[in-house]
Amino acid sequence: MKFQIIMLSALIVLTACSSSSTGRKQIKLFSSAELDQMGESSFEEMKKNTAISQDKATNDFVQCVASAITKNVAKSVHQGDWEVVVFDSAQVNAFALPGGKIGVYTGILNVTETQDQLGAIIGHEVGHVIEHHSNERLSANKIQGIGMTAATTAAGMVEFENKDMWMAGLGMGIQYGLIMPYSRSHESEADIVGQDLMARSGFDPKASVKLWQNMAAFSASSGQTAPAEFMSTHPSNETRIKQLSEHLSVSMKYYDKNQAPNCVKPKIIPKPA
Repeated sequence: MKFQIIMLSALIVLTACSSSSTGRKQIKLFSSAELDQMGESSFEEMKKNTAISQDKATNDFVQCVASAITKNVAKSVHQGDWEVVVFDSAQVNAFALPGGKIGVYTGILNVTETQDQLGAIIGHEVGHVIEHHSNERLSANKIQGIGMTAATTAAGMVEFENKDMWMAGLGMGIQYGLIMPYSRSHESEADIVGQDLMARSGFDPKASVKLWQNMAAFSASSGQTAPAEFMSTHPSNETRIKQLSEHLSVSMKYYDKNQAPNCVKPKIIPKPA
């Protein structure tokens, strides 16, 4: 047990000096090469298992927006071209992975009304990559595993009633006290970083606020009930709208409408097969 605790403490001390661009302390236990390999492997697996859109107009639109965003991403984040794939799925989602991979589901194009709103989505997802959030999440999982191993060893040394319940409670404490809030901080950071990135790429940052208003309306119309924010891995729509609105005074300084790309959204997004 002592060895596990010492190892956990050493890992945290050795990595605590790392910070994100917003000044938030980070724990990163994996190399960029490892993360790139994981991202590329995951993306290839997804392409095998998820239908890919063949609609030219839809692909042209997404590629146009993604290209405008990625050309403003530092080469230190990814060397070479970014691979962008439109997945033929009703899922309202998009993602970006280390290794220069971006996936956009056709379902989200029914919520994003303009190129600027899609720019907000892709900017946000690329923001996760810029800030090494995948590394942090994997590192948090690794630390959680070490901590639970140490706790299990400690519990095995002492006999007391309701030990299983105590261990379950400890697991919940780690889940809601570390992993989920950590993810919420990632989401909020990606919102802000993404808003600045979309502005630098010629997309109106005010569209990020409208996007989350659309998301809130979509959730309400579809009857979705979001969990309490402290039990969710994402900030509430209201929190995101407030944070993004407050940051507009910064991001608008980066926005030049004369640099806006001309990405044409199809009038009709084909329904997934």
